[in-house]
Amino acid sequence: MGNTAAFFDIDGTIYREGLITEVFKKMVTHEIIASSRWYDEVKPAFEAWDRRQGDYDDYLSKMVEIFKEVTVGISREHIDLIARRVIEQKGERVYLFTRHEIERHRQAGHKIIAISGSPDALVREMAEKYQFNDWRGTIYHTDARGIYTGEITPMWDHTSKLKALKELAEQYDLDLDQCWSYGDTNGDLTMLKHTGHPCAINPTRELIRNIQKDDELMNRIRVVVERKNVIYDLDIHHLKLIDYE
Repeated sequence: MGNTAAFFDIDGTIYREGLITEVFKKMVTHEIIASSRWYDEVKPAFEAWDRRQGDYDDYLSKMVEIFKEVTVGISREHIDLIARRVIEQKGERVYLFTRHEIERHRQAGHKIIAISGSPDALVREMAEKYQFNDWRGTIYHTDARGIYTGEITPMWDHTSKLKALKELAEQYDLDLDQCWSYGDTNGDLTMLKHTGHPCAINPTRELIRNIQKDDELMNRIRVVVERKNVIYDLDIHHLKLIDYE
């Protein structure tokens, strides 16, 4: 029998929003990103989502697109500093449920690993703060001088996360049937499917619908919703989505 680990997505699973949102704000403050780009390109997508008339992924994708563009030619040291400041100032803004789960796994002697679509600089800082054993994030590549090139290796989709999961399982001799996983979006679906103890926390509608199409996963998964200071443990078999679309 192999070792045991707990795999955590970060954005929306540990951290209560998206870490890249905080980085984006700091980059506007540091005048790396022109404030007009927030008002003209990102704010309309944010406001549509905030009114629940738009998609959060559209808002997130717009920030990722601009982040990738403006970092070209910038030193990694600059982004590392911003990432460090974000985690110093915002790193405690996490869900109570996942904070306790991280500590539970630590006390049990399990390896704790982050697999996140956030930029690698952010994931590293968050993983260090919560004393994770390892982590994987979206790689924003740099050249020999440490300057961003615009090339990225994503970690936000289910294919990338599954690849990372299998590589980590081999690296640490993990028995995935004995491992835990925590995620909130459809990008986490394969991570949830390939571990013995999956948990969807504050899942998106898309993730819930895909879980409900998989009888085997339905019988194993735990669904947790945290709102205000209340944590709800839901029965996926009796979970009915209200659809206003």
